[in-house]
Amino acid sequence: MSRIGQMPITVPPGVVVSIKKGEVTVTGPKGELSRRYNPDMSITLKDNTLTVSRPSDNKVHRSLHGSTRSLLANMVEGVTNGFEKELEIVGVGYRAEKKEDNLVLNVGFSHQVEVVPLPGVSLIVERANHIKVTGINKEVVGEMAAKIRAIRPPDAYKGKGIRYAGELVHLKAGKAGKAIGEVT
Repeated sequence: MSRIGQMPITVPPGVVVSIKKGEVTVTGPKGELSRRYNPDMSITLKDNTLTVSRPSDNKVHRSLHGSTRSLLANMVEGVTNGFEKELEIVGVGYRAEKKEDNLVLNVGFSHQVEVVPLPGVSLIVERANHIKVTGINKEVVGEMAAKIRAIRPPDAYKGKGIRYAGELVHLKAGKAGKAIGEVT
């Protein structure tokens, strides 16, 4: 049996879950999320608790059981608290600034890079080198953060670039001849 799939999901007060054949809609204080799911999975709401069950121990049903439950739990979490990812910009002269809803990055290119947020995502620039990506859909927040990071990923030698907050960047050693000294 799936350990993740068996766990019940508690629905907090103020969150409404409507289940139709093949689709679940979760509405809460932060917004509304809707997702289609495999009709073989059965989702039940009883006493403010969501449970996901599968019809058989078939390999396909086993693989869908845990992921369906995780997606539902993320929907409930998103409409109540929301999700956020933080990015740090490291490098001399590297910075970010807001321009209306868009994000403008100066990260060592000959031009500024303008990033348009995906629908349902808001970009917050707390400091010139700190970006916060927030939203109610965990998938979209992660995708937006990954797109911003991909503009200038951390350099392997100096560590300059855009990284997730708390991400460890292992730096490579430079040329060995430079550390010893020049030989003539």
